[in-house]
Amino acid sequence: MNDSHPGRRRLLKMFGLSATATTAAILQADPVLAATLGHDERTGVDPATYRAPTGLAKSTAAKRTALEWITANESTITGLSDRVWQYAELSLREWKSSLAHARLLQDNGFTVTWGSAGFPTAFVATYGSEGPVLGFNAEYDALPGLSQKKGVGTHDPLVHHYDAYGPTYGAGHGDAHNCLGAGGTAAAIAVARAIRAHGLKATVKLFGSAGEEQLVGKAYAVKEGVYHGLDAFLDWHPFTVTVPFWNTTSALVSATFTFLGASGHGGTPLGNKSGLDGALLMATMSEYLREKNVAPSGRFHYAVINGGGAPNVTPDMCSIWFFVREGSPARARVLYDKIVECAKAAAQASQTRLVHKFHSATWNLLANKAGAELLNDNMRQIGAPRFTDADHALARSIQKSLGRPETGMPTSLTPLAPPAAAYTGGLATDTADVSWQAPTAVLLSAAYPPGIPNHNWGATATAATNIGHQGLLSAARYLAAGAIDLIEQPEQLDAMKREFTERTAGVGWASMIPDGSQPPLYEPPEEFLRATGQSWPPKGVTWPVPPVVAAEQLGGTGPDLPPVT
Repeated sequence: MNDSHPGRRRLLKMFGLSATATTAAILQADPVLAATLGHDERTGVDPATYRAPTGLAKSTAAKRTALEWITANESTITGLSDRVWQYAELSLREWKSSLAHARLLQDNGFTVTWGSAGFPTAFVATYGSEGPVLGFNAEYDALPGLSQKKGVGTHDPLVHHYDAYGPTYGAGHGDAHNCLGAGGTAAAIAVARAIRAHGLKATVKLFGSAGEEQLVGKAYAVKEGVYHGLDAFLDWHPFTVTVPFWNTTSALVSATFTFLGASGHGGTPLGNKSGLDGALLMATMSEYLREKNVAPSGRFHYAVINGGGAPNVTPDMCSIWFFVREGSPARARVLYDKIVECAKAAAQASQTRLVHKFHSATWNLLANKAGAELLNDNMRQIGAPRFTDADHALARSIQKSLGRPETGMPTSLTPLAPPAAAYTGGLATDTADVSWQAPTAVLLSAAYPPGIPNHNWGATATAATNIGHQGLLSAARYLAAGAIDLIEQPEQLDAMKREFTERTAGVGWASMIPDGSQPPLYEPPEEFLRATGQSWPPKGVTWPVPPVVAAEQLGGTGPDLPPVT
């Protein structure tokens, strides 16, 4: 790759380096970026000439057993996905959804241990006790406000909460985590079946992950050592195309800033101290960072959580929740610190008291070329998800509703290609922290229409239809096939491990979560605790959480003065 390559030039400019800078300079500036963005260039990968290798995936009796189990149990697998779609449980409250996954795994010979890292809806399901340890992932949390009727091509929420002053929608699987969890669970069971049938020596672990949409569950679990001992980790995510993911993601910090004041009547506001003022001032101040303090790889975005119940009551408490994203942990911390300074200034300007609550943080994803190439060869042999005419018609209707090209669903695999030299920002995942513990292979599988962003009602509309079903069944086959190759071809697993060691050389992973942090939690229903054999609260958790209370004095305008005549 030479200096004329626009991606490289943007990358160098983005990180304050000259157009003649080398990978070594990037390494010196930020070792994590060198591990993710710089490694492929350093090892001679050229996007202009790269061709994905073939012959890595082998057709064996064990692999056929795994794939045949998925085909024979399609209705069970998609039934799990559809039940979780119907539950539409929000992050950290996935009571029914986590149980549904765990019970299917137990029915297929897995032992389940609940409460990973103190999260009631997180678990580890294990099959086997010898050989290489392969990990799979299940997520099952929905998103607020993304309720949508399945199979309907226009925005039509399934759950609509009436309020005369502020109607809202119910939760929905606008990131298709119902598909994600079912696909990962099916892959793990299929591999376990092959191990049993063919006497293979391997251990399978399925990690049920709580609160991924809030980037919480895995970040705390990795810090607590839940993912220690893995030889490889295999994951997938629903998307608009089908391709192995050989790239990085954003590092992310999540925190809430609560402004406490003194309430009063909106019609006589003198002396009131508004928490909402503090939150809005913080939002406004942070916006002024964007031109001179945020690189193209940076992002921050926010939501006002409790902005007041009525215009005639000055809210004495208001919280604003920020996600801060950047291309590496070091860069995310710098941007986050600037956001914190905005919060302090907003509290001072609004005469409110600031309560700053850190929630979670995660690194950026460490890709694995060897793993991506192995998945790619299996995907090429198995083929792309197969969609019907009705699937294409539904996809086109959603695309039309959202003003996107009416292309229908993709009918082929997207060719594997190296990531661009420049990382210009984007999504985050708490799988990233896992990827720095063990070599990780990730793929994307088409489960909603091209042109439709995730976290949109259009994704919810397809996640419980044949479109979502085909995406998750294909993902399960790809992951299971790749795992069988890692078991039966030790040299493939060794290649992933060697690359992981090379990429992480000189990088010491450390959790971005401060020691002693208590994660965001919700108390489970009694029936859930009974069903999972857990007690509440978990060890080391303070419950109930001490309340945040506004105890501020009203303000004033000084001594009363006689009227001016």
